[in-house]
Amino acid sequence: MPVAYGPAGEAIGNGMSIWWSLQLRREAASVPLARRLLLRTMETAGVDPDISYELSVALSEACANAVEHGGPAPAAEPCGDYRVTAYLDGDCCRIEVTDSGPGFPDPGPAALSRRARAAASGPAAGSAAGDEGSGEGAVGESGRGLWLIEELADHVRFRNRPGRGAVVSFDKILKWRDGAALLQVS
Repeated sequence: MPVAYGPAGEAIGNGMSIWWSLQLRREAASVPLARRLLLRTMETAGVDPDISYELSVALSEACANAVEHGGPAPAAEPCGDYRVTAYLDGDCCRIEVTDSGPGFPDPGPAALSRRARAAASGPAAGSAAGDEGSGEGAVGESGRGLWLIEELADHVRFRNRPGRGAVVSFDKILKWRDGAALLQVS
């Protein structure tokens, strides 16, 4: 297990890790449940509140995508499930959200994210307040969550599972509060 370092460069603990995994129904009510669990875990471990908040927003976006796109329409058949796994390992948090939907369409989320990023910095970004734009460059609803995940995390990976489903995983380097629980482990 890699050695983790605290805010002053000191080696922390014995590489203690925290991880959890949830299998959730594809229902809107599951999104805040996953977010609250992540926030409470990071608060208990002593993660900096700003980092915790950024990760919780990214997790909410990934879960909302799984709820909306992660399987057949709820009217077609039972909603199905999706899985959320979070790892706090040393100075890094990795979150993975996996669904059983059709997966990412070709050319995939990388192209979608590039479009969203370009739109956010292009002329449509300066449109009137509350107007998401309707032109070619507008971010709108499609891809906005993936764009937010990319902006909030240090490393993001979008991929399709063999068979059926999409996986969104993202990492972020953690910062710790003074006296953090994981820093006290020896």
